[in-house]
Amino acid sequence: MHTGASRLSAQAALAVGAGLVTLIGDRAALAEQAAHVTAIMLRETDMSFANVDDRVTAFAIGPGAGASVRQAVLEILRRNVPVVLDADALTAFEGDPATLFGVTKPTDVMTPHIGEFRRLFPDIPTDNRAEAARRAAERAQCVVLLKGSDTWVAAPDGRTLVNRHASPWLATAGSGDILTGLICGLLAQGRSEERRVGKECSEPCRSRWSPYH
Repeated sequence: MHTGASRLSAQAALAVGAGLVTLIGDRAALAEQAAHVTAIMLRETDMSFANVDDRVTAFAIGPGAGASVRQAVLEILRRNVPVVLDADALTAFEGDPATLFGVTKPTDVMTPHIGEFRRLFPDIPTDNRAEAARRAAERAQCVVLLKGSDTWVAAPDGRTLVNRHASPWLATAGSGDILTGLICGLLAQGRSEERRVGKECSEPCRSRWSPYH
């Protein structure tokens, strides 16, 4: 587990209003995390995820998780809780996206950049990003947030939204990890509609986390 990305996600979830945030990782990673966080709980990885009980209202997986995260993603997605999928949680299914799409649900959110999108949906052209996001959401049966200079959010029922207010600072490494945490923090508060994801995530990622704040 690479600790920087996961820590950014956890801090963002806490900042956007999640009441309790827990980082799950191996013992060595948690020792590193403990030196950097205070208000965030730490739990050692348990592949049965026994510590994901009915108190957990949202889960984010992918930032800093590493290439071996595939089985963990499948296990978490089978739980009755909204899941945000990003980074390694998406790349792990390159070449076998059908396995991932078999367990995603309408309350889950994928947040790929264009490279991750093409790994999961190699047959969907990306010249029309709105149509690409719509087709991807229909296929995966979850919300797809396609990041870029304009960010398209598509729901499985065909509804789409766009946020065109991108700042150049969003090209900074780590901004996608922060976005994942913001979405997870909002989902944890029961904000599950794609409209809230599109409206309330891209803007806070720009304004709350720019170098001027």
